[in-house]
Amino acid sequence: MKIVPTKIPEVLQIKPQVFNDERGFFFESYNQQKFCQTLGIKPNFVQDNHSYSRSHVLRGLHYQVKQPQGKLVRVISGKIFDVALDIRKSSPNFGQWVGCYISASNKEQVWIPAGFAHGFLVLSQTAEVIYKTTTFYAPQYERTILWNDQDLRIEWPIASTPILSAKDQAGQTFRTAEVFL
Repeated sequence: MKIVPTKIPEVLQIKPQVFNDERGFFFESYNQQKFCQTLGIKPNFVQDNHSYSRSHVLRGLHYQVKQPQGKLVRVISGKIFDVALDIRKSSPNFGQWVGCYISASNKEQVWIPAGFAHGFLVLSQTAEVIYKTTTFYAPQYERTILWNDQDLRIEWPIASTPILSAKDQAGQTFRTAEVFL
């Protein structure tokens, strides 16, 4: 596994070692021992999530104010632009975001630790995204920051308005959002 640092040191792009031959390919999408040795962290994953979305769907920016979730994100079909936003007030990167292109073809993953809001935009006709989380989903603690907040200036690779859920349309601005101390 190869780790590619992002501009926010805690958010990591992970490139697995892929074994290709005439039959297809094989790679370890998760190995706790290698993950811990390579990254120096040992998350306790408790839940796997799987989403299917069509082109131009944008999900996020989601986070939980209690039971914050670390996430290991990968794409098994299609391509997305994945965004992590640092919402830890005590962080030197507070209010900064990082975006990564991940896809079924590049087989890369993104590690997003707890304390970040997360969202993604589907760039292919459809995409299936799976991610492991370090805590259980708690809808009563979930919050959403607007995807197009002018203070954040996230450079989503889309020319038109994306397809959003009602929850994502009603998100808070970064300035008014409940964030972590």
